[in-house]
Amino acid sequence: MPRKLISFDWAMKKLLRSKANFEILEGFLSELLKENIQILEILESESNKESREDKFNQVDLKVKNQHDEIIIIEVQYEREFDYLQRILFSTSKAITEHLNESDPYADVVKVISVNILYFDLGQGKDYVYHGLTSFTGLHSQDTLQLSEDQQQIYKKDKICDLFPEYYLIKVNNFDDIVQDTLDEWIYFLKNGDIKADFKAKGIRKARQSLSVLQLPEQERIAYERYQDNLHYQASLFESSYVIGMRKGEKKGEKRRSIKVAMNLMAAGGLDMAAIARMTELTVEEVAQLSTKLSGHNSGEVC
Repeated sequence: MPRKLISFDWAMKKLLRSKANFEILEGFLSELLKENIQILEILESESNKESREDKFNQVDLKVKNQHDEIIIIEVQYEREFDYLQRILFSTSKAITEHLNESDPYADVVKVISVNILYFDLGQGKDYVYHGLTSFTGLHSQDTLQLSEDQQQIYKKDKICDLFPEYYLIKVNNFDDIVQDTLDEWIYFLKNGDIKADFKAKGIRKARQSLSVLQLPEQERIAYERYQDNLHYQASLFESSYVIGMRKGEKKGEKRRSIKVAMNLMAAGGLDMAAIARMTELTVEEVAQLSTKLSGHNSGEVC
């Protein structure tokens, strides 16, 4: 079934950068962060790429909120085993970009990394994960807190408020059972649809503004081409992933067969044809192993 609404990543590239549509992005972030978020501005980045192949260590959208915090929003479709290191790099880059050489460390900006993932990252049953930094005593097991002076200087209550914060939304883990207003947004992210009775902040505006049917014809064609490319790239990646897994399994089976064959030859009592049948190796492969084993036992240098 074709999507009724524009995908969130396309909306971030084309529509959500407009102040007229800040309400949509503010609504999503407010439900996720559990506070009323106001977007002051969209920060410039090199992320306005329509092809995922054009993105390298770049974020999809970077905004500043009313607390002068930077929120990075990234949508990722393809499996990346080093994705956790990638988001660490992105937050570190944002921190260094927004601190001048003469500024004190007290001016380090707070960065919140929001990641909408359409692949399975790590092992976990939940569909929303929240990462914070804390310091725990090795002996007393207490959590280190900011002093009153530090709270006044930094305008923060807890140490974790000073460090980058991470949200991982594993869209495919969502079971489509909507239990709260955040789930309404995740339902949209997964299914491209917003039900009439949804009431999350900003979601009605999204239902009105992100309709595929409202796109000008030229932009609708570009969007459909983009969606087709997503499906093609996903299929291509999954195919190569499965082929790679099968090749790895075959190599593992071959190594086990070689090990069994060498153990059988070392034990003696079986001819090469029998060993080949038992290990599913060819007689030629068994003969080569026998030559190597003989050379090893006689002290020959390979």
